[in-house]
Amino acid sequence: MAAMLQDILLTPDNWPHVVADGQKLIKQEVSGKSGVSGTAVKLAYKTANTFASGYLQATVENLLPDMVKELEPYWTDFNASGASGFGDYLVKRGEEVAEALLSVTDARAEMSERPAILKAYRAVRGSAAKHVITALPNVGVLVEKYAA
Repeated sequence: MAAMLQDILLTPDNWPHVVADGQKLIKQEVSGKSGVSGTAVKLAYKTANTFASGYLQATVENLLPDMVKELEPYWTDFNASGASGFGDYLVKRGEEVAEALLSVTDARAEMSERPAILKAYRAVRGSAAKHVITALPNVGVLVEKYAA
């Protein structure tokens, strides 16, 4: 039986590396955006990045356990299926996976007491699933990096 994602990604040894890789993934995905929705994403990222020192790192740290929880059933099914490439597996279930992950950020947004961050999130939420789906191959690579 394959290890659970929490036992792979959230260990004391892996945690800081997964957080750092998650931040790099976000930065990489944001920098690759274009068009109107890409501009909105870049503006939201800039808003969050300049909000307070360490805000994005803290956000990744706070969201990671719940994101892992949402990815867990996909990881379990992926391992049982014998498929190769977790990113490809996620992409085939793109809309479903995106909404599962966005449920985490939606819940966090509902609890936010930071109007600037909430406004930035709401500005990009409508196109967020599309952007998350685009990032799924890299999410899969990140997970498999630590699962090896």
